[in-house]
Amino acid sequence: MTVPASTAGTVPAATARQAPPADRARRRGRRLARLVPLASFALAVGVWYAVSYLALSPDRRFLVPPPHQVLTTSFLDWTHLQPMLQALGLTAQIALVGLLIATFAGIGTAVLMSRGRLLEGLIYPYAVVLQTVPILALVPLLGMWFGFGFTSRVIVCVLIALFPMISNTLFGLQSVDQAHHDLFTLQKASRWARLRKLELPAALPAIFTGLRTSSGLSVIGAIVGDMFFKQGSPGIGTLLDVYRARLQSEDLFAAILLASLFGVTVFALFTLLGRICVGSWHASASDGR
Repeated sequence: MTVPASTAGTVPAATARQAPPADRARRRGRRLARLVPLASFALAVGVWYAVSYLALSPDRRFLVPPPHQVLTTSFLDWTHLQPMLQALGLTAQIALVGLLIATFAGIGTAVLMSRGRLLEGLIYPYAVVLQTVPILALVPLLGMWFGFGFTSRVIVCVLIALFPMISNTLFGLQSVDQAHHDLFTLQKASRWARLRKLELPAALPAIFTGLRTSSGLSVIGAIVGDMFFKQGSPGIGTLLDVYRARLQSEDLFAAILLASLFGVTVFALFTLLGRICVGSWHASASDGR
């Protein structure tokens, strides 16, 4: 049957119009995903204003100063902002050094544990104990052994950030598909070749999961170390303690925001690095799309 000329041209057009709605839905989903953080930020600022002006009386408003007051008093005044940025630079240096040490130590320990059940049984309980011991209980010992300066602060970061690296890396190494191991066995691959070409690449997603977790914990460790090891240049944790003692609420909130922003930045950096290193071969790189 011959299709009329008037309709012949409309069939491809109708077919062509079936795909764009899905594309438009995806674009709307991406725009919505970008708007959600902005809406969440606006809600948080609104709650902050509500607490300052509705929940607190004027004579107690210094406990939670409104956002614009924090902005003008601390962020826009260089005499207040400069010491915070200098302190944050030192805290960032401590956190990154501690994270670097924890990363290599955690991966190395996990590789060693993955070599056999006996080694795992010998080492893993001590890693769990290290994670569960209250870090504040170790502060006096670390101070007596290593002093109260830079070294002790870095050790605090390492102690806090080490366990996620060990546990996630070990999980990734032990989750390699058995069929892949069988293939390497057929090729008579050495243990080093199996580790380098199979186990470590397959464990990359788990390693970067541990990195994202440990990066945030390392920032927390650096701030805790600043508060308790106060020799040398002050870190952001030292300033937090000083502002609290002096009831400098605007500076206290500004320092908290700066420390939080640094933690979020480090987390986002390792998230991006994980996507670049893992590439498109693993589901974690595609965000479920």
